[in-house]
Amino acid sequence: MSRTLITASLLATLFLSSVNAQAAISDAEAVNRAGMQRMLGQRIARSYLMIGTDTRVELAATQLDSSIASAEENAELLSGYAPNDSIRQALDDANETWLRYRQLALTKPDAQRSTEMLQLAELFLARSETLVQAIERHSGNQGAGLVNRSGRQRMLSQRIAMLYLAMAWKLPDAKLRSNFDAAVVEFERGLEELRKAPQNTDTVRRQLEQVTAQWRFARAGFNLAEDAQYVPTVIVTTSDSLLRKMEKLTEDYQHLADEAR
Repeated sequence: MSRTLITASLLATLFLSSVNAQAAISDAEAVNRAGMQRMLGQRIARSYLMIGTDTRVELAATQLDSSIASAEENAELLSGYAPNDSIRQALDDANETWLRYRQLALTKPDAQRSTEMLQLAELFLARSETLVQAIERHSGNQGAGLVNRSGRQRMLSQRIAMLYLAMAWKLPDAKLRSNFDAAVVEFERGLEELRKAPQNTDTVRRQLEQVTAQWRFARAGFNLAEDAQYVPTVIVTTSDSLLRKMEKLTEDYQHLADEAR
């Protein structure tokens, strides 16, 4: 992976995002952007582990670069948004972790660094979650809750793949399997919660049915026996497809929340 390419991409993103940040973003978009940070943190670790396990390395390097650039853009936009001390503090905490996380993400993967990546991914996820919750409370908009829930599904699609790759690599973390199982269960419950939302439009319902159909197909691959053969390429492809669908749903929920203001 070219450090020159990454540096150029980050500089371009920082320039563009500094211009974009001059325009205020809505509470719903702030929930979406902060929620996206949760997803990007898991996706960066997933891409890092893909490189370490020699799983579609060229794609992983491209996605890692893109995810880092997107996280930088979101951080800039959220810094321009932060409307109160609680949100500013949560953002500062998340950004402090992000700086350390980004530095590690640009190193060459090995088992030790990958274990450190998982630890920092957990911390960045927790601090990004605190930020999302603070923004949702501030918004007072019921629709923001759906943006949050849908955005969390987006994150879980990447978390499942990240943990799967870590198990395939047999990284020394006793909680990998339990965290993986918990993420699978949470995705299923979250999907059901979204399907029951009274705010759903016909378009949203159709999209949710598509996600549900794909999830049911993918779910069988997550039932791992002790002697199961890992298929990381399949899981990575599935997680990317789920992410694209959940990204579109989250954008639609954001638009519904903005219209309800």
